[in-house]
Amino acid sequence: MHDIRAIRENPAAFDAGLARRGRDPQAEEILSLDARRRQAIAEAEAAKAAQNAASKEVGAAKARGDEAEFERLRALVAEKKAEVARLEEEARQGDAALHALLATLDNLPLADVPDGADEEDNVELHRWGTPRVFDFKPVEHFEIGGVAPHMDFATAAKLSGSRFVVLRGAVARVHRALAQFMIDLHVEEHALTEVNSPVLVRDEAMFGTNQLPKFAEDSYQTTNGWWLIPTSEVTMTNFAAGEILEASALPLRFTAHTLCFRSEAGSAGKDTTGMLRQHQFEKVEMVSITHPDESLSEHARMTRCAETVLERLGLPYRTMVLCTGDMGFGAQKTHDIEVWLPGQGRYREISSVSTCGDFQARRMNARFRPEGGGKPEFVHTLNGSGLAVGRCLIAVLENGQKADGSVDLPEALHPYLRGRSCISSEGNLV
Repeated sequence: MHDIRAIRENPAAFDAGLARRGRDPQAEEILSLDARRRQAIAEAEAAKAAQNAASKEVGAAKARGDEAEFERLRALVAEKKAEVARLEEEARQGDAALHALLATLDNLPLADVPDGADEEDNVELHRWGTPRVFDFKPVEHFEIGGVAPHMDFATAAKLSGSRFVVLRGAVARVHRALAQFMIDLHVEEHALTEVNSPVLVRDEAMFGTNQLPKFAEDSYQTTNGWWLIPTSEVTMTNFAAGEILEASALPLRFTAHTLCFRSEAGSAGKDTTGMLRQHQFEKVEMVSITHPDESLSEHARMTRCAETVLERLGLPYRTMVLCTGDMGFGAQKTHDIEVWLPGQGRYREISSVSTCGDFQARRMNARFRPEGGGKPEFVHTLNGSGLAVGRCLIAVLENGQKADGSVDLPEALHPYLRGRSCISSEGNLV
């Protein structure tokens, strides 16, 4: 949500920020709605004052027996009461219209975010690792001999339809081990607090992290009104909703491993084979709630947390800064981490780490009390994948595949697999 005062003070800068996002100017309409709303409030206050003044004079007119004045004042009170009700409703409607418009407008990009239209204009920051040179043609994860029997798309389709998978045996166990490894790393080395949170939330929580109202079709809603979370960013960020935190308590850093649900609206025809793009998947999420002065350094820190997961697993990756046209709705700046998938012969996104500034905090009314006193200020919020478990499984399988259909597994996972280091060509952990 945008600060209306900032728009009043510099409407040209606001429209310039939207233009970098490829959006039409909005400041004129916003300020027009704001002016009408403020005028209605001012007129309602004036009418209320006139009503109160007339009410005080009614009794005096009655006491001195001035019946004509009494009736005039009584009619004036009724008139002003109706006028106040009309103006207050006009102000309420104006406030709702302004709020609805602001709720649909993207966050403004930071100055150092590169301009661009789409992913082709993203800028590479750095790479880590060297893609393995195979002495055979590498295949995609679902084609690996020891994996394919335990990655069952047919049964999942019978149960649920397309974009679902049933994992069995060694593949299911490696998937679970990856999530445990990620959580342990974030808790023990990155000092994040582990969270187990709901996957069903109310409208208010989805609004707070900007899934609503604009992106309702991207998520699933139950018949009684709950939403299935697209990521635990929704729950963990909303921990601060409606709160006034002490500055000394910041930053708050959380991580959670949860199921996530996305309708994948608009993705028809994209990644239809394999388990790269699913309606139901698991993710280890990171969320930070910070002092405004610390959000940029926290963004860099969170990016390193996600990169470290891949480095410990020995998976080559590159880190990109997204251009203005490719960033998510609520982000001021985003780093995408893309892992190398030899089966596709290219890098694919496995984590997005974003700083949102006070955009989400305004939607949630999440504030902190400055040290030394003063008016509460809005916190800054950040979120990032640390990592998407299914996509990480794909990367582990494809990068570790061997010509006979077996898969060598990263050393970091061996303790989680009771010392086993390989999926055999028959699909067993050995």
